[in-house]
Amino acid sequence: QVQLVETGGASVQTGGSLKLACVVSGYNHNWRYLAWFRQGPVKEREGVAVSWNNGAKTYGVFVKGRFIISQEIVSGKVTLYLQMNNLTTEDTGIYFCAANQTLSGWVLARRQYTAWGQGTQVTVPS
Repeated sequence: QVQLVETGGASVQTGGSLKLACVVSGYNHNWRYLAWFRQGPVKEREGVAVSWNNGAKTYGVFVKGRFIISQEIVSGKVTLYLQMNNLTTEDTGIYFCAANQTLSGWVLARRQYTAWGQGTQVTVPS
């Protein structure tokens, strides 16, 4: 059973940067897609970025080159990161880490993912 725990959320000024981390316990290579989603106030949860186990990355259109997803494997332990730069008020929300084994459609669709973390809050005050 895979478990995901996010850390790194904070309040940061417009134009600032933040790096989120997600520790993935119980990971094996069947979990082919590790992703970040976010849910802003009164908004639906949307896909931010996906790291594929073949090395590919996919980003949401709104990222516009500002975010970088990466992962690190140390002694069999996987940590997924999201480096966020040039943050705006629109980036405010709860950021979730998610994992998926198979793909049957758009890789950033929420319904694809079967394992989720509890989320970490990112706030960019107006």
